[in-house]
Amino acid sequence: MIELFSALDAWVLISLFLALAFVLTFEFINGFHDTANAVATVIYTKAMPPHLAVFLSGIFNFLGVLLGGVGVAYAIVHLLPVELLINVNTGHGLAMVFSLLAAAITWNLGTWYFGIPASSSHTLIGSILGVGLANALINDIPLGDGVNWQKAIDIGASLVFSPIAGFVAAALVLIGLKWWRPASKMHKTPEQRRKLDDKKHPPFWNRLVLVLSAMAVSFVHGSNDGQKGIGLIMLVLIGIVPQQFVLDLNATTYQIERTRDATQHLSQFYQRNQATLGEFLALGKAQQGDLPEKFSCNPQQTEPTIAALLSTLEGVSDYHSLPAERRIEVRRYLLCLDDTAKKVGKLPALEPREKSDLEKLRKDLTATTEYSPFWVILAVALALGIGTMVGWKRVVLTIGEKIGKQGMTYAQGMSAQIVTACAIGAANVFSLPVSTTHILSSGVAGTMVANKSGLQGGTVRTIMLAWVLTLPASMGLAAGLFWLASQLVG
Repeated sequence: MIELFSALDAWVLISLFLALAFVLTFEFINGFHDTANAVATVIYTKAMPPHLAVFLSGIFNFLGVLLGGVGVAYAIVHLLPVELLINVNTGHGLAMVFSLLAAAITWNLGTWYFGIPASSSHTLIGSILGVGLANALINDIPLGDGVNWQKAIDIGASLVFSPIAGFVAAALVLIGLKWWRPASKMHKTPEQRRKLDDKKHPPFWNRLVLVLSAMAVSFVHGSNDGQKGIGLIMLVLIGIVPQQFVLDLNATTYQIERTRDATQHLSQFYQRNQATLGEFLALGKAQQGDLPEKFSCNPQQTEPTIAALLSTLEGVSDYHSLPAERRIEVRRYLLCLDDTAKKVGKLPALEPREKSDLEKLRKDLTATTEYSPFWVILAVALALGIGTMVGWKRVVLTIGEKIGKQGMTYAQGMSAQIVTACAIGAANVFSLPVSTTHILSSGVAGTMVANKSGLQGGTVRTIMLAWVLTLPASMGLAAGLFWLASQLVG
């Protein structure tokens, strides 16, 4: 890793380390800000001692990051429009990264200080959207092109509907448990258990389920939220030292050949569907030399882009053999071909089988651009895991006692945690970032309603207000900071 940074100017190196420190600080804060939710139920119900619960949660968060992959990471990265991602330069990259991170950290610390279960996911996504929109305004780009709106809509839908699904599903699970075992001790609160049974801890099987589900929530939280940190670090590295990170320099000869083959097969795919795609892609009308000096992603330039990419990769078995500028060009070509293929895949005239083939080609195309070095994954895992082990007390009280008018029962805790773990696990499969905070809080609220305990209006209003305000507040803060930073570097 050291050799990657050895040739950098001192100011670039300092900026890079500061940016990496900012990202890891964000993940550390995310650890004690969000992971309190993962252990809130198990601590409140006294299924585990607080410090043991927090320690194990940190371990499972660490493992979740290590084993989680990078699908969610690049879902975050691709919130920014492809034009912004292909035209990288150090000053612009620094302004973008520091603005969105400063905004995210400020909002996260503020909501944590007041014990509000606000979402780090909402905060980060709002900050990225704010930077994208500010960049569009500064550079006279239409606002419709300032953000990858399709990706933003997909992610927005997952963030909105996952808490609703958590509320309903947790309520249904609790109703099922009450129907199955109406007289069970699992329907007691910790206070009732202490007074009536003179026992401090939940019954054995309830305790086991509470512990296992809490660790499952910690693991999937690490997988989902840790990838957001990985995506941020890749934005930092690509924005500040693109020559070293635009492509996976550790890619094997086979992976490079796979990328080259995917490009050739993409060309064949377009020729096969020329009757449907010919006009959209201007097939047969453009030549390689037609690529403009200032490269941009244009479906009408697909054939020249494919030709240029195949020419650049001809005979390449190791990306180290490519000059730095060529690596940046290869990434630009790959990102644009992937972006165009994604647009083509949404054309109604294309048959479902052809759309499926195109999706497979897209995965091969991005195999050496959507990656993360192991040291990045390890650093994020450590930051999130260590952050988990501090600062959890403020949110535990909110989750356990301040959402409902009565304390949480063991059955409610189990229902909320099982649903949260399943919901985040499903989101990981589909590479969608979701909010652990909102799913768990909504799940607890759903069980309170199902248990006819009622909700504390003040707490629910505070959580809802944070939910509504987080996105616009972080967008506005990040946009303002980016504008100021752009004035300084411009």
